[in-house]
Amino acid sequence: MLVAVPASADNKYLEIPPQAEARASRAFRYANLTNEQAESAIEARGIAYERATPPLPGVRFPIRLKGPLHGVTIRSVLPEHERKDSPFEILDARLALALDDFCQILAAHDIVEVVHFTMYRPPTKTPKDRNGPQTRHPGGLAIDVGALRKRNGQWLAVGPHWPSSLQSKTCGEGARKLDGPKGRELMSIVCEASDQRIFHYMLTPHFDQAHGDHLHLEIKPKVLWFLVN
Repeated sequence: MLVAVPASADNKYLEIPPQAEARASRAFRYANLTNEQAESAIEARGIAYERATPPLPGVRFPIRLKGPLHGVTIRSVLPEHERKDSPFEILDARLALALDDFCQILAAHDIVEVVHFTMYRPPTKTPKDRNGPQTRHPGGLAIDVGALRKRNGQWLAVGPHWPSSLQSKTCGEGARKLDGPKGRELMSIVCEASDQRIFHYMLTPHFDQAHGDHLHLEIKPKVLWFLVN
């Protein structure tokens, strides 16, 4: 049996459900797939992708998306001609499965494009095992979403439309209410994804100043808890 990592984060919004419930979540299932299982899953869903070359040591199954997910294009802020070779367009196949689910929610909101700041990025500190699997962005298991474009051309931009209020609650009873309709829709999207437990971590402008302009969405192997803040 997979040995889970105990929860240690000091955050009042940390949610630790019963283990059986956590293990049944989408986030847990995706994060803990083997490479063979991940490949089989993305192939079964018909996700258009290519393997990223050369291999990146910290990313277990590095890929590049070659088409939209449920009609939603996911791209970085780079100019189009730079994207095909950029490391920031790389993600792990496991995150692709979570994003495939997330894009079903986005499509229901008539979103057709996700613009992110980064998915994979090299570690800022030298890891203990340079060639071993990494987590978060160095493992290609997280995405920083900056803006969403609707079919009618309108943008939902995290920085302008979700003004920061540190340590406010995002979802559920007692959650902060945003004034603008675009901010409210962004928050609704986050909370819908939280209800479906697609990601382990969903960090918003409520979390800290560093997240004031984006949504950090992450899956992580072995963990049995969830955080929306």
